Amino acid sequence: MARRLKGEGWSVSASARASAEAERVTAAGATPVRLDDPAALDGALAHAKAILITAPPGPDGCPALPAIVPSLARSRAFPDWIGYLSTTGVYGDRRGGWVFETSRLAAQSVEGARRVGAERDWREVGRGMGLTVTVFRLPGIYGPGRSALDRLRAGQARRIAAPGQVFSRIHMEDLAAGLAASIAHPRAGAVYNLCDDEPAPNSEVIAYAAELLGMVPPPEIPLADAGLSPQALRFYAESKRVSNALAKAELGWRPTYPSYRDGLRAILEAER
Repeated sequence: MARRLKGEGWSVSASARASAEAERVTAAGATPVRLDDPAALDGALAHAKAILITAPPGPDGCPALPAIVPSLARSRAFPDWIGYLSTTGVYGDRRGGWVFETSRLAAQSVEGARRVGAERDWREVGRGMGLTVTVFRLPGIYGPGRSALDRLRAGQARRIAAPGQVFSRIHMEDLAAGLAASIAHPRAGAVYNLCDDEPAPNSEVIAYAAELLGMVPPPEIPLADAGLSPQALRFYAESKRVSNALAKAELGWRPTYPSYRDGLRAILEAER
C-alpha cells in the first residue's frame, strides 16, 4: 500500500514499536512513528489525509484505538478517510453459501468475535467524532513470497480434504488497489468485502500451484487425520463464498487477479 501511494505522490508514515520495525518501515519508503511518543504521533496525525488501521484486536479490543483517537482529539485532526482491516471470519460458517456486507454477523471463533467488536468500536468513533470510517472484511491474503507456491517449495504445503469447504482469498496487489479506490471515493460508515471472484477449496489451490511448478501435488489428507491445531480446525469448520459486488459497484474496483489461478500464474511469471 505504501509503495502504491508513494507512486501517486503521497507521503507515507507508519507506526513502529521497536528499532527493528522502524528499520523495516524505513526500508519500505515510509517514515516510522512511535506510538508510545505522543508528540510524534500527534504531529503525524495532524497532517494525515488517510489512516489505515491494520493491527489485530486483542482481549481489550483494537490496540490502535486508545492511541489514535486521543491523538486525533488533541491535534484536532480530521482525516478524509480511516480504513479498518477486519476479516470475513465475522460471518462465521454459511455452509458454502454466499455472504454480503449486509449478512448477519455470526463469528464462531474468539478471533472473529474480537473483530466484530473492533468494527463496532471504530464505526462508533466515526459517528461520534464525525469521521469517515470504512471497514474492510478480508479473506486469506496471498502474494509474492506468501503463496501456495512458497509452501510447496518449502515442503510445507498440505492438501486437506474437507468436503464442501470453500473460502475466498485476495492477492495483495488487489487489496491495495481496493483500499486506494476507497480513499478516492470515501463514504462514512461503509463496509466492503475485498476478495477475488472465485472461492475455492484448499486442495484445489495446492494442486494447481504444484502443476505450475511441475511438481507432484501432495496427497490429500482427510481432515480428521490431519492433526491440525484448534485454530486451524476452526478455520476448516467454516465454509462460505464472499461477494465482492458492492466494492465493484461503489468503488469501480475490479480485481486484477479474479481467481487464484490468475494470481499464482502472475507470481510465477514475475519470478521468472
